[in-house]
Amino acid sequence: MKVGVVGTGYVGLVLGAGLAESGNHVVCGDIDVRKIEVLNAGGIPIYEPGLDDLVERNRAKGRLAFTTDIPTLVREATVIFIAVGTPPQEDGSADLQHVLACARTIAANMDGYRLVVVKSTVPVGTCDKVRACLAQHTTHPFDVASNPEFLKEGDAVHDMMKPDRIVCGTDSERARELLTEVYGTFVRTGNPILFMDVRSSEMTKYASNAMLATRISFMNEIAGLCDRIGADVDKVRAGMGADPRIGSRFLFAGVGYGGSCFPKDVKALVATGRENGLAMRVLDAVEEVNADQKLLLVDKLVALLGPDLSGVHCAVWGLAFKPNTDDMREAPATEVIRGLVGRGASVRAYDPIAMDNARGILSGLPRVEFAEDEYAAVDGADVLMLVTEWGEFRQPDFDLVKERMRGRLVLDGRNIWTPARLRELGFTYLGVGRP
Repeated sequence: MKVGVVGTGYVGLVLGAGLAESGNHVVCGDIDVRKIEVLNAGGIPIYEPGLDDLVERNRAKGRLAFTTDIPTLVREATVIFIAVGTPPQEDGSADLQHVLACARTIAANMDGYRLVVVKSTVPVGTCDKVRACLAQHTTHPFDVASNPEFLKEGDAVHDMMKPDRIVCGTDSERARELLTEVYGTFVRTGNPILFMDVRSSEMTKYASNAMLATRISFMNEIAGLCDRIGADVDKVRAGMGADPRIGSRFLFAGVGYGGSCFPKDVKALVATGRENGLAMRVLDAVEEVNADQKLLLVDKLVALLGPDLSGVHCAVWGLAFKPNTDDMREAPATEVIRGLVGRGASVRAYDPIAMDNARGILSGLPRVEFAEDEYAAVDGADVLMLVTEWGEFRQPDFDLVKERMRGRLVLDGRNIWTPARLRELGFTYLGVGRP
């Protein structure tokens, strides 16, 4: 099948490459000329493990192409996915200008039936707006479907090729048949394509991310109480997770969530509730807890050393919002570093992948340096803070760390290290919700 994907960010590029891998002929389009130039030259504008091989293999086989010519993409495709950005506005609601601009371009260049699939994360009712926009600008037949993405950054290729479920919202049998054809090879192992009405499909995406964010903030609040009463949140998590009604995933305490999805989607769902006269009180609390949690390590340091951190040198390991990505959007490390320098501390930071993006965000701050590796980051440091749990940080050479640090304080923001081992080595260890 001939498929067009408008947007070559995390969602659009993974989607296009994955659909090409299953035998479709896919053209990915974007108005960002530089991004398309990079792709056509064999590069990848984002970091996502496994994506470079997937793109190059399908580009070499002629099943995947990239263009800035969106009108031609529209004329040559039967199914067109909208995968453009929906950034949050000041009130937290999603900005739909790019989605609707894309719909107008599609309508202006249709020469027959098209199935327009909204892949971007959008508020409930957006597909109705896309349908109205298409109807206003074309007389050709079309269908509009919702198909939210459930890709985890750092594991997006696996999620694309082996999805746990595919959600599609449509009231058209023709659209249902086309989507079944597009996605049929991805569900041969039995994981379902869940067809439903459009608004339920749109809601499913937001509700899923909001639930995951809620679990994270809940456990972080429990961890805070564990700190006060001397309980161990890791043991509490194990006891809770053994209950099949609860399960063990997304119950890890830490320094909060970030990224392109959870913060934006929680805010958008709260805004949708507000627009419809409903206060989303649980999600308001989820956001509040998460905002506080991003400053937890700073608060712990202030509790030990006082509010004036002048002269304190802090090493920060991990800058991306999660491992296996270079994405710095809403990253807890950003707030940690801002909080430290705002109290007079100096920072030397390291991340395996996200250094360039981090420099763009943090280089304007005073007393912030970037190290060439994790051990260079701890040279002369009074404090080591673990913010992002990259695999290479899980078993570091703590003898070398001890040798190169000036101080002996370790703040583990992801609970990945063994407290007893570090204390044996002479470190003062503080985790999240650990006694």
